[in-house]
Amino acid sequence: MPEVVPSFSNSVKLKYVKLGYQYLVNHILTFLLVPIMVGVTIEVLRLGPEELLRIWNSLHFDLLQILCSSFLIIFIATVYFMSKPRSIYLVDYSCYKAPVTCRVPFSTFMEHSRLILKDNPKSVEFQMRILERSGLGEETCLPPAIHYIPPTPTMEAARGEAEVVIFSAVDDLMKKTRLKPKDIDILIVNCSLFSPTPSLSAMVVNKYKLRSNIKSYNLSGMGCSAGLISIDLARDLLQVHPNSNALVVSTEIITPNYYKGSERAMLLPNCLFRMGGAAILLSSKRRDRYRAKYRLMHVVRTHKGADDKAFKCVFEQEDPQGKVGINLSKDLMVIAGEALKSNITTIGPLVLPASEQLLFLLTLISRKIFNPKLKPYIPDFKQAFEHFCIHAGGRAVIDELQKKLQLSAEHVEASRMTLHRFGNTSSSSLWYEMSYIEAKGRMKKGDRVWQIAFGSGFKCNSAVWKCNRTIKTSTDGPWQDCIDRYPVHIPEIVKL
Repeated sequence: MPEVVPSFSNSVKLKYVKLGYQYLVNHILTFLLVPIMVGVTIEVLRLGPEELLRIWNSLHFDLLQILCSSFLIIFIATVYFMSKPRSIYLVDYSCYKAPVTCRVPFSTFMEHSRLILKDNPKSVEFQMRILERSGLGEETCLPPAIHYIPPTPTMEAARGEAEVVIFSAVDDLMKKTRLKPKDIDILIVNCSLFSPTPSLSAMVVNKYKLRSNIKSYNLSGMGCSAGLISIDLARDLLQVHPNSNALVVSTEIITPNYYKGSERAMLLPNCLFRMGGAAILLSSKRRDRYRAKYRLMHVVRTHKGADDKAFKCVFEQEDPQGKVGINLSKDLMVIAGEALKSNITTIGPLVLPASEQLLFLLTLISRKIFNPKLKPYIPDFKQAFEHFCIHAGGRAVIDELQKKLQLSAEHVEASRMTLHRFGNTSSSSLWYEMSYIEAKGRMKKGDRVWQIAFGSGFKCNSAVWKCNRTIKTSTDGPWQDCIDRYPVHIPEIVKL
């Protein structure tokens, strides 16, 4: 019988081959420089003391040359440090936790839907099917005005929700950081669908009696990714205004945006969006690097609004009966995938190790020159980040990103559990996910976190944070009374 040639994949652990390749490429400079330094050291040791002394005496130093060289070195060092961007620190953050009186179990939600849409049983059945597959749990919350039958989305109720959510989060943040209102230099509030006059940022200024020279901004209409847009704006402002504090508030007010019609594409947000908000304190003060939790490394923003389909895939409009709601297009996931592809193409070179960049480059060249049908190489972002905070926009969003980025169940655990416990809280969901990782005691010094958010327009935004210190398991926060129960198993379908 002919001798069977052993399979390479069976005889060699491919995992260790890949690890060896990554270690070699990522440390190629070390492997090249160490032999050179060893060789130089050996040659120096071979020379005797008299030979070394003779070489030293043969050198002629001119005072003018020394002064010019010193000045040049100092000048280059000064230019380098002056042009280097200031470090932006995330001192701390706080997430709003709604009271138990606002909870909406599945049975309550469906009962209200049957009463509100009693003339349209098909819409009720559609909402039930969506809720069964949504990934939400029994403890998500809606504002008091939505608990009425029929809902009472008045301006007064919407302002009441905004005050409760925003002031609760800011109060808790001030308590944790011992921040005084007079210490706030920059204020940014983002809320996509509720934009009253005076603005929400003016409401915060009035409540806390902030300084008259505060730089305040109010962002609206920018969807679930507006939280990272606010972070990007705060970063730019802190670069211009050194030694300053920036307070960022991210929320979405549900009260005025509950859809009471029967269009299926516009009923989806009713099933997914829930109460939530977060307050974040950023600083450009050097002394804050010792107490800050994170340092901001990168913010990358991608906007696909030039494409008509992308622009209209999340669209506020009236239905045929004149009722206003948010229309979610069936092309949403395809457009989100394209936006993500553009975003990771930009962020990849900033964060990926050399081994992954080299593989990506070689695959790209092979596709361009040899075979266009060659499967593109998806970089292993697990080599660049320890934690992933994917916007909890819905189960389909998390599933799609897990598949495209080849992430494990543990990597998307924070996103799935946030969706289950709090629902889609829009721009603030990323901070509930960050809080989940901290509450589990998984955040260690040096860990890198990738926040990814999607929003209307259509936008895909990313922020990269580096943990400044090992964060102890917190005894407060939105997860304090339930973290021991998580993670939980979330079935594909919850029969109602």
